[in-house]
Amino acid sequence: MTQQRGVRISDADRERAAARLQQALAEGRITLSELEERLGVVYAARYEADLLPPFADLPGGVVVRGVPAAAPPDRPLVLRTGMGTVKRTGAWTVPSQIKVQSAMGSVVLDFCDTTLPPTVDVTLELGAGSARLLVPNDATADLDGMVSGMGTVRSRVASMQVPGRPHFRVHGRSVMGSVVVRHRFRFAGHRW
Repeated sequence: MTQQRGVRISDADRERAAARLQQALAEGRITLSELEERLGVVYAARYEADLLPPFADLPGGVVVRGVPAAAPPDRPLVLRTGMGTVKRTGAWTVPSQIKVQSAMGSVVLDFCDTTLPPTVDVTLELGAGSARLLVPNDATADLDGMVSGMGTVRSRVASMQVPGRPHFRVHGRSVMGSVVVRHRFRFAGHRW
């Protein structure tokens, strides 16, 4: 019998690891060619130890055996930027509470390709930065809790909550920044 190299991983563990790598690409930590190379290792992995190399140079380490990549569900996910960009797209872990802090940076949260809790509470603390929330076509969003100084707050989404559909409660303050909540645009097969 051969020596065991640790605990065997499941398909769900591989998918979690792949989602973390896609998040690293969206954050600009790895290139597209590095993503492809690392995904090859992740999908070929059979044991926990096999997942270590693709994450060796990334913050947070590897995620295996059902350990969530984001904050535990009872704590909000906190996203911060000074003058940079925070972007979440694709399949990512969306908790029921998100807090965004941006001095002069831009924030893009795309909720269209991921699983959502019934209600997502988003707190925005913006200086001169901007925030764009892209929500699924059936979602609703209430922005009545947003306070804007010299900035703009705009929603192209129905505000009244509908049972069985995702609902976003967006509140906080924007000093000189802009907040936009909308569905994705579609043109010639492209979405943005």
